Amino acid sequence: MKPNYVQKVTNWGNFPVVEKEIRSNDSVSKIKDFVREHNEVIARGNGRCYGDASLGEHIFSTKRLSKFIAFDRLNGIIECESGVLLSEVLEVVVPQGFFLYVTPGTKYVSVGGAIASDVHGKNHHAEGCFSECVIEFKLIDENSQVITCSREENPDKFWATVGGMGLTGIIISAKFRLKNIETSYIRQESIKAENLDEIFRLFEESEDWTYNVAWIDCFQKGKNLGRSILMRGEHALKGELPPDLQKKPLKLKQKFKPTVPFYFPEFVLNSFTIKVFNFLYFNKQTKKQLHNFVNYETFFYPLDAINEWNKIYGKKGFIQYQMVIPKQNGKEGMKQILEAIAQSGNGSFLAVLKLFGKNNPLAYNSFPMEGYTLALDFKVNKGLKKLVDQLDTIVETFGGRIYLTKDSMSRSSLTDYLKNVDSSKFVSLQHKRIVNNK
Repeated sequence: MKPNYVQKVTNWGNFPVVEKEIRSNDSVSKIKDFVREHNEVIARGNGRCYGDASLGEHIFSTKRLSKFIAFDRLNGIIECESGVLLSEVLEVVVPQGFFLYVTPGTKYVSVGGAIASDVHGKNHHAEGCFSECVIEFKLIDENSQVITCSREENPDKFWATVGGMGLTGIIISAKFRLKNIETSYIRQESIKAENLDEIFRLFEESEDWTYNVAWIDCFQKGKNLGRSILMRGEHALKGELPPDLQKKPLKLKQKFKPTVPFYFPEFVLNSFTIKVFNFLYFNKQTKKQLHNFVNYETFFYPLDAINEWNKIYGKKGFIQYQMVIPKQNGKEGMKQILEAIAQSGNGSFLAVLKLFGKNNPLAYNSFPMEGYTLALDFKVNKGLKKLVDQLDTIVETFGGRIYLTKDSMSRSSLTDYLKNVDSSKFVSLQHKRIVNNK
């Protein structure tokens, strides 16, 4: 009897949950057979995207493509299979004095997923998206052929795949550049802002910093709308560190982490508890401005410190809503977004504001545009779709768009921006939803 490969599968937001075929293999010939024998195929890495992006009728998991291929320590170039996680890359390269050029807010994403989403980080205004450091990758295309894609070889497929959300094929390996570091620490400054005007001024004053990000209290209204804390940072030089940290400047942080053991009951995360959290988070920093040195884990991946933190949203799950609004309309757009959230009562447990610089025009499928981006987590409930519709209207009015890696319910006019992707062989549930909602 033929084995049944159909199982329940979901991404990090635990919404939606679907029953689909899912396979995994580390044999290139077997992967080519899988692509040849199926239609509506989509690749899935570690499942750390939030919405329905890596879900489809026939899912190929790249988790078994987990080998390192080469590490050129002289030139800072690493090559690995697509299922290798960024966390695994960091464990190899940081002790050797290297770091990722661009990293998202979690290190538990696969290299293939980082390319398919063309992930961005706290340094987009300075160093762009992940594709800026990608030298080449190998792709199984719609004809079940392995092709090498780079800026020189198959460039059309290279740029269509970067940010193409898996709709051009299955990435099986990649080669990319790293940046040199002297220490595993970040020289950080944290500055409290009382309102939206102040945080936007701080972002403008901080454009010379490599890394910038702000946490926002989205429950505030009136004169305190946009109350926030800006965190900006640079990779610390060895000579800048306190004497006790200079002894082991490239030390990795200890791995022990607590785990959320079960899904929280629905009543735990509500407007009151989120307000309390926001109050405590804003006021735990007693000074207007704070200077310190923190390990890169603390600066880049604060949520990774807790395993399975997604369970705090309960069994119904949550969505992450991330939009970008062009820079000239950034402040007014964010003002209307934050006002709509505050009035709805659907407060976000996490609200993160970043500044995007100009995007590489060749990376036409990448999400960023020059402007401000806000990422928000919302627990799934009856009133959420109405709020998302309100937010979509504001984003559309100001000429913005939605990040496909995190979307699961926004309107197609904000999400249908991919170009030159094959949609007959490689299809995701997200892509079908967008096409059907036009």
